[in-house]
Amino acid sequence: MFVLTENYSVANHFLAELRDQQIQKDALRFRKNMERLGEIFAYEISKTLSYQNKDVITPLGAKITQQMSQQIVLVTILRAGLPLHQGLLNFFDKAENAFIGAYRGKHDEKESFEIEMDYITSPDIQDKILIISDPMLATGKSIEKAYHAMLRYGIPAKTHIVSAIASRRGVRFINARLPQCRLWIGDIDEEMNNKSYIVPGLGDAGDLAYGGKV
Repeated sequence: MFVLTENYSVANHFLAELRDQQIQKDALRFRKNMERLGEIFAYEISKTLSYQNKDVITPLGAKITQQMSQQIVLVTILRAGLPLHQGLLNFFDKAENAFIGAYRGKHDEKESFEIEMDYITSPDIQDKILIISDPMLATGKSIEKAYHAMLRYGIPAKTHIVSAIASRRGVRFINARLPQCRLWIGDIDEEMNNKSYIVPGLGDAGDLAYGGKV
């Protein structure tokens, strides 16, 4: 598992602004900061990929360079995941893309819920690098369901899961249920409330990015 806040960097500044309830009033800035995190995650993930040598001809000669040799598929959960997804896509600009419509069902009397999924579109992912992004990793249920839903399109060579903020419980859940996947997390919070929202977290990422819903 990789956690951005384990080291000092500009990512800590972006995360701080994402959490700040005053700065959150600017939806454009919220989306931009989430997009910036996606770019940072893409750079870090790129260090784990395979590369091949290629001769590039410049105006003054030739140079042996290294270029990525693996096809990437970026997956996000609508709608909250779109800014984070865009940041990843800014760097992995030749990636294919998949989108999943998933949301929490109604809470029951025990404050538990099931993840509802009503939309998915994806390319073939067989032997490709799969990167699933969702800004908040709370219980981990939506990520687990998204991963298994993607397997109908093939078996990826490697799967990475990217979240801006995760709960400690969600991290444990994913590590136990999806040990084949590598986690890339911005920051980890220790608590969740009785509605399974991360505390202190940052609130509803989808509403903060795109406005409230009814």
